[in-house]
Amino acid sequence: MKPTFAAVLPDLSPWRSSRDFRLLWGQGLITFFGSTMALVALPLQIKELTGSPLAVGAMGAVELVPLVVFGLYGGALADAVDRARVIVSTEAGLGLLALILLVNSMLPEPMLWPLYVVAAGVAALAGLQRPALDSLLARIVPHEQLAAAAALNALRWQAGAIAGPAAAGLVVAYAGNVPAYATTVTCFAVSVLMCLRLSPAPPSENAAKPSLRGIAEGARYAWSRPVLLGTYAIDLAAMFFAFPNTIFPFLADELDADWSLGLMYAAGSVGSLLVSLTSGWASRMRRHGLLVVFGATGWGLAIAAAGWMSNVWLVLVCLALAGAGDMLSGLGRSTIWNQTIPDGLRGRLAGIEVLSYSIGPQLGQVRAGAMAGWTGARPAIWTGGLACVVSVGLLTAALPKLVTYDAHTDEDARRRREAHTPKAAGEEVPDAT
Repeated sequence: MKPTFAAVLPDLSPWRSSRDFRLLWGQGLITFFGSTMALVALPLQIKELTGSPLAVGAMGAVELVPLVVFGLYGGALADAVDRARVIVSTEAGLGLLALILLVNSMLPEPMLWPLYVVAAGVAALAGLQRPALDSLLARIVPHEQLAAAAALNALRWQAGAIAGPAAAGLVVAYAGNVPAYATTVTCFAVSVLMCLRLSPAPPSENAAKPSLRGIAEGARYAWSRPVLLGTYAIDLAAMFFAFPNTIFPFLADELDADWSLGLMYAAGSVGSLLVSLTSGWASRMRRHGLLVVFGATGWGLAIAAAGWMSNVWLVLVCLALAGAGDMLSGLGRSTIWNQTIPDGLRGRLAGIEVLSYSIGPQLGQVRAGAMAGWTGARPAIWTGGLACVVSVGLLTAALPKLVTYDAHTDEDARRRREAHTPKAAGEEVPDAT
């Protein structure tokens, strides 16, 4: 009988079975570390230049349209061209945008408008890239290892999200923005070199060119699947109401704890990391819809508690608990998506997924920034957390099939399981449509 301790450790089988998964995992860790350095430096630089919570929150507004347009187009593109090529090209573009931030920060008087231009450009390239990344996973990892791969990807994300913000907070505080942006540029350069080693991932033979019709086909499929709708809607609501990251600099000011800014950005990932490190159970889980609901509810409650607390250490604990809830919800969403969506639609559905978990934070930044300018940071945070809990409850009642989802009995999951053939690294899984 397997020891209890070993049973909860992360399942490493995707690492062992797929070279491309190892490459993507490694480059993702490097990229995320560099990206989170910029994620902390950029809003802090806008705060220093303007002193306005609304100006910081406006980043979400300028990112919104590019994210929507290029996210949807990126989904159609991922189904029509080599996905590995899309990943390499967009990674290189993101590195060039990081270089613009570096050059601007080195000016005697850094300008404000390039920060918003770069934010919009990053949103556009991320919208193009993320569907290709997400839809590639089911090709390079055997079907029975998808939940384990999702947990390992989350572990990678959390490692970068902890190290990046914590290091960035110290670097920006003691050395300024230039070293932070220089680190981002270096990380993207290394990532591009790793992405160039990925095996080709060409589209299926009957793949159509990217078009509005193709995007609409993906949207119709998603609309016809209540389980998928539930994952999108709950994540969108949770992020819109309870994503306070953009006003962390102002929360740190209100708590008279400027030193804690980097820790605030990293705390959620600490909670997520603890869940990932004990994720061995994920490979045996069947009711992934319950993970989505319980995780999003826990996220909202913990964010509300963080807004109520006046002790910075208790705030950090609450943010860590929120991260644990978000990890549970994210693990459920990712597994449902990979278990149920046909390969020929994965890119377009990944584009919709990008919108569901990206538009929420962008709009959430605007909501949090605007409300913080009116009520202060703490009320903006706790009211958003409570609104998240209420919205999750209403959506769960409206879409009950999400809660009853079972990976063993769901018809879409059964068809994908039967069609999916384990593959060696670099080989294409047959189209599951």
